[in-house]
Amino acid sequence: MVKQTTDKFTVEKYTAKDIEANKKKEATFNFDNVQSLDFNLVAEARKNTANMHVLGGIAIPSVELNLPIFKGISNYSIAVGAGTMKEDQIMGQGNYGLASHYMYDPKLLFAPLVRVEKGSSIFLTDLEYIYEYKVTMKEYVEPTRVEVIDDVPGKRMVTLVTCDVTGANRLIVQGELVKVAAGDAATKDMTSAFKLPQSN
Repeated sequence: MVKQTTDKFTVEKYTAKDIEANKKKEATFNFDNVQSLDFNLVAEARKNTANMHVLGGIAIPSVELNLPIFKGISNYSIAVGAGTMKEDQIMGQGNYGLASHYMYDPKLLFAPLVRVEKGSSIFLTDLEYIYEYKVTMKEYVEPTRVEVIDDVPGKRMVTLVTCDVTGANRLIVQGELVKVAAGDAATKDMTSAFKLPQSN
């Protein structure tokens, strides 16, 4: 059920104009309100899609991760994709923080992060550009380590946050920006990560 709902929102079903409009919509950014994921929450998410605003997509081909990025952190958005953790964050700038649930199915939501290795590519897209990051750090931290999503002067990075298997700690994966490509200059690796047609 999670995969079916996620597939409804994958980035190839949107346009850059849709995403630009979604940036202006309201969202919540309170991580403290997030509930544990269960069947009922997934079922509710399927019925409550009106307030789930797609801002783009995240893909990590090495672990077969391809998810929509939603504006904000809500129970519904991170039950079917990744949610932005800070209201003012912009892809390719500062520290772009994303959160999603961990699931026991190793292919769903942010569960594949367990298998990510340093040096792996993380791709983000807002359908105007594709941003490539290389994984530089992967570690388990206590939930109180909220500073991991703070901007770091002089660095353009992405931080991915999910629970560990027990739910007691957080798995953090960080990457640094290595390349930005406009749609028509994107490589085949970049476009195929999101199942987008290649322009050139």
